[in-house]
Amino acid sequence: MVVESVFGLKDHLTRFIVASVICLFSGAVLAQATDESTEENTEQIVYEAPAPATPLAEAIQTRLNEDDGSTLGDGADSRALAIYTFYEDYAYQPIWVDDAGPNDNAAALIDALRRAGEDALHPADYQPELLADMANTATTLPEFAEVEISLSKVFVDYATHLAAGRVEPNKFNREINLFPGAPDPADILTGIADTEDFTDYILALAPNTPNYDRLKRALAVYRQKAEDGGWPLVPEGEVLKPGMDDPRVPILRTRMVAQDLYQGDGENDRTLYEGDIVDAIKRFQERHGLEVDGVIGKNTLAQINVPIEQRIQQMELNMERRRWMKDDLGYKYVFANLADQAIKVVKGTKTIHWARIVVGKPYHRTPVFSENMTYAVVNPYWNVPRSISVNEYLPKLRKNPGALRAQNIRVLSGKNEFDPTSVPWGNYSKSNFPFRLRQDPGKGNALGRIKFMFPNKFNVYIHDTPSKSLFTRASRAFSHGCMRVQDPIALGAVLLADEGWDQASLDGLVANGKKRVIKLKEPVPVHVTYLTAWANKDGSIHFRRDVYDRDTQLSKALTRVQTN
Repeated sequence: MVVESVFGLKDHLTRFIVASVICLFSGAVLAQATDESTEENTEQIVYEAPAPATPLAEAIQTRLNEDDGSTLGDGADSRALAIYTFYEDYAYQPIWVDDAGPNDNAAALIDALRRAGEDALHPADYQPELLADMANTATTLPEFAEVEISLSKVFVDYATHLAAGRVEPNKFNREINLFPGAPDPADILTGIADTEDFTDYILALAPNTPNYDRLKRALAVYRQKAEDGGWPLVPEGEVLKPGMDDPRVPILRTRMVAQDLYQGDGENDRTLYEGDIVDAIKRFQERHGLEVDGVIGKNTLAQINVPIEQRIQQMELNMERRRWMKDDLGYKYVFANLADQAIKVVKGTKTIHWARIVVGKPYHRTPVFSENMTYAVVNPYWNVPRSISVNEYLPKLRKNPGALRAQNIRVLSGKNEFDPTSVPWGNYSKSNFPFRLRQDPGKGNALGRIKFMFPNKFNVYIHDTPSKSLFTRASRAFSHGCMRVQDPIALGAVLLADEGWDQASLDGLVANGKKRVIKLKEPVPVHVTYLTAWANKDGSIHFRRDVYDRDTQLSKALTRVQTN
């Protein structure tokens, strides 16, 4: 798919630069030109590429010019032109072959393509064996040129996939507002020409982050486990609680050993569910976002019986997601993982704060994006979004005009406030609703006592909530899209420390009851992500349920790319 003749640039694509019309005159000539304005003194300067210096370079130029590019596909013309431009700028000098045939760079590239699976790419997409066969059988200059161009085309694809991912996230899912910049093909090839160690150059293309590297190593471990037979299924049965006797316990031991969560106690035939095996199940629950109670109910058993092949696919999908992210997230930043339903503040390389969050319901999915937090508001008003006003509150007001009074929600229009009991709510509809609903600061305010603002087109932010009980649940997708955070004052003390605020002083502001805006001296990057698999520094490997079905969507998008 990648070695067909693809560089048809013919005469109409041959790079040329036409200089602007330039007239160079001395002062005297300019003066004379004032009187002789009818005489044109222009000259066209046409850029010409350096002529090929060797027969091999000439063969490369010929090969670049003879294809019509009809099989390039969407967007490939610009890529082909960039590759042509690179060779033209380098006087058609080769980077993969020489007069004796393919060089060490070619061998290193083919070897890297064979190992592309280590980075969750698909070696078959790059046809390394076909390229190797071409390289091994080439004997003439035209054949060397064919190898040269084919390797460049493949390398541009491989480097782009490794550096920025195989798909553009926002094109297959508008809720993912990430736009990873693919490296320019000409820059990719120029880097090869300028580097002294091609192997190091390839390694530098992938995300240069510990998170990516850890997941890559974990993927290799799980693939080996799959080759070794994976892990057994645990039969269904009654809910298994600590202290119970159950014939499934020996299978549970084997299952936990397979995932490196249990070392074994030498008594694998024992059927009593207690001690170390209960501790192993708790570790399993913690690493899969479940209620950590040691009880094996429906949800825990379902996660235990997820096949290892599915876990491998999760890792592969999340390596693709890591390629969409910047290497440098900032020195101090907020990292919210919607699939984990948790948030952390990172400073340098250390996590300095962690908390649970409530995220959007499956039909109010929180988007993926990055923005800068610039201010916080203590004792905020809640300006009720129009969608909530007309879809949820208007029906209530029709039935009971005083329904919102207990919630301290006011009815406003412009600068005017209306008594809700005097409004004929039956006359208004979703398309005809001239009011704005606003909730006063206070204990029952939907935003709680503080909100953290990072302006974005989705109107998503992090805030407190009066519904504290939701944080005790293992699954916390209950909001309209914003992120409700556990213990927001503790989060504020971490984020606003440089502004001179600590937990006690923030508590004082809350007690005051008045709205207070606190601007950050330095904006703090906020990265809202969706990761269903990752590996921690301690070697633990974590998985989460695909609450928004985004793993499925990404898998389908990658399959379409692979089959096209």
